[in-house]
Amino acid sequence: MSIFSNPSWIAPYAYPFTSIDQVPQAVFDEINGRLDKVISTKPLVSILIAAYNEEINILRMISTLSALDTRIPFEIIVVNNNSGDRTQETIDKLHIKRFFQPVQGCGPARQLGQEMALGTYILLADADCLYPPNWLDEMMGQLRRPGVVCVYGRYSFIGSSAIPRWQLFLHETLKDMIAEIRHIKRPYLNAYGISMGYIREVALKAGGYIDHNTRGDDGRLCFDMMPYGRVIQMKTRSARVWTGPRTLLQDGTIWNSLKIRIGKEVKQALSYLTPHPPHNTKTSAN
Repeated sequence: MSIFSNPSWIAPYAYPFTSIDQVPQAVFDEINGRLDKVISTKPLVSILIAAYNEEINILRMISTLSALDTRIPFEIIVVNNNSGDRTQETIDKLHIKRFFQPVQGCGPARQLGQEMALGTYILLADADCLYPPNWLDEMMGQLRRPGVVCVYGRYSFIGSSAIPRWQLFLHETLKDMIAEIRHIKRPYLNAYGISMGYIREVALKAGGYIDHNTRGDDGRLCFDMMPYGRVIQMKTRSARVWTGPRTLLQDGTIWNSLKIRIGKEVKQALSYLTPHPPHNTKTSAN
């Protein structure tokens, strides 16, 4: 259950580097060796990543994708979203498809990647996350069910000496409980780019992503696809995505973050029990 420790598969990707200059060529060679064995020129699935200032994180993330255990043909697309660091240098050294989007925002970056994708299905992934070997198969197992147009997975936080794993487990358990309530009438509120999949043709039919820098582009697209089919969850615990707690620490401490989020969810709880009326997601406020 990973209550008190991080899963063992994460350890090989805990690279100690802080800049691309520190990364030995042997690391790139090892990752590319795996990529060359799994990347397909005729993919069924396109894994799409928007990257902004992720010079080292993207290396860790792509390394986990290179170790996916699947027979499903897939490609990896990274869109450099106008990064100010050396993200482009990192992805140029990896055997993946890469593009540059100068318009700031995940929406424009993901739209470009989606247009360039060859896969029938799109899986969204975040540049600062780690993906377990069974992630693709578990996501696709749900996405290929009859009538399903979009699926989203769950995620966990990587513990450290500064923040014990059990504290993060408490936070994500409450988060999962809220997600269950949201899913009843407003599943799009749980659809994050960290672990989300959909049928590319349906996404294009629904209008694609927003063309400007606005938070929630992933959930907005999910909302727009709902008239075309079902949105479901992928709950397999071993296929959870893992990420650092930096978003939680924006509120100071893990406990302050928890307090703020509980207060916010309590205020919004009743709204989760009714569906959101149709609206223009391309122009609406958050």
